[in-house]
Amino acid sequence: KFAEYEEIGIAEYWIVDYAALGGKRFIGSPKQPTISVYTLIEGEYQITQFRGSDRIQSLSFPELSLTAEQIFQVVL
Repeated sequence: KFAEYEEIGIAEYWIVDYAALGGKRFIGSPKQPTISVYTLIEGEYQITQFRGSDRIQSLSFPELSLTAEQIFQVVL
């Protein structure tokens, strides 16, 4: 889907891996709950990852003031 989303111009999408089920190449090692924000910049996705007390940054939601942990608490 990554390439398809780039092709049709989806400006931003998020993957919320609250259970740390993603592969190490996607969420790092040691595996931990991670929010990955993919932002389309000049036709290619740039990924930013957030964990724990990291404050989420989003071009689509610039007023958002939540940490990754706050989002995980709602999901669980």
